[in-house]
Amino acid sequence: MQFYQKRDFGTLVSDTFAFFKENGKNYFKNYILINGLLLILLVIIFVFGYREIFGQMFSSNTGGESYYFEAYFQENRVMLILVAAVISLLFIAVSMVSYSYPVLYLKRLSETGNKNIKADEILGDIKSNVGRFLKLFLGLMFIVMPLALLIFGVSYILIFLIIGFFLMILVMPAMMNVINFLLFDYFHTKKGFFESLSYAIRSQFSYPNGYEKSPFWKYWGSTFVMYMIVQVVTSVFTLIPMIMLFATIYTVPQNNGQLQQNPFEGTFGIIFFALYGVAILCSFIMMNVIYVTSGLQYYDSRTDLHRAVDLTEIDTIGQNNA
Repeated sequence: MQFYQKRDFGTLVSDTFAFFKENGKNYFKNYILINGLLLILLVIIFVFGYREIFGQMFSSNTGGESYYFEAYFQENRVMLILVAAVISLLFIAVSMVSYSYPVLYLKRLSETGNKNIKADEILGDIKSNVGRFLKLFLGLMFIVMPLALLIFGVSYILIFLIIGFFLMILVMPAMMNVINFLLFDYFHTKKGFFESLSYAIRSQFSYPNGYEKSPFWKYWGSTFVMYMIVQVVTSVFTLIPMIMLFATIYTVPQNNGQLQQNPFEGTFGIIFFALYGVAILCSFIMMNVIYVTSGLQYYDSRTDLHRAVDLTEIDTIGQNNA
């Protein structure tokens, strides 16, 4: 697959599937080897944490003690702070690998053409970019995320005016594209954070040469389509436990509006949170589809390298013919 080339909307979508058809086995094998243990630890902590919190919520409801839930947090404040700190550190570690892995994998594949990439090679790339990732993470947390939350907040408020609903649909894929382009440009070049952020924003609306048609709608459309596909697949795993929960709540006997037993106890609780854990894992894995689409969009935007790649291929053909 040639990476640095112009792609229209249909090609962005079809080439995403073509990428996984050609490289999916090697891609996900390395992804699981590098990120699998961190993901499993994060899911286990999330599952047990949610089970404990939901269990306390429903226990307070079944017992009719309105302040039981608040008392639980007060009595276990130190433990909850420690668990929150561990989850935060794990989440940062998983995010570091999850966000940087597809970028560095595509970078290595596009530069070397080697389809048998080893996990050690990607780990080496990740380790050599730890400092840059930490700077990127700080920029995302304190600059990009506040701005994104502000934009989403305004769009959400405008939902009451109906126009906000369409703004949310328009803004979400565009914001995802900006963040993903920032990641790709930051790791593919030696630019600083703000320089890559500037490119990520500008490239959504125009090509660097300035005279070609705006790529905004094909970038937005391909991301939106992939996002919907990811949501449909992951919803299969999230809907099942939610249907089970509501069915249990409505079938458990009630006394004066209060449940007589905790629905998360016993076998149901184990099955519910096991499925919830699978949904979290599936969500992390399926997001790679969007990252790869963003990578192809980024390579489409780098028209400055398209000609160089074409000339290299022409020289290769000439040598082969000779």
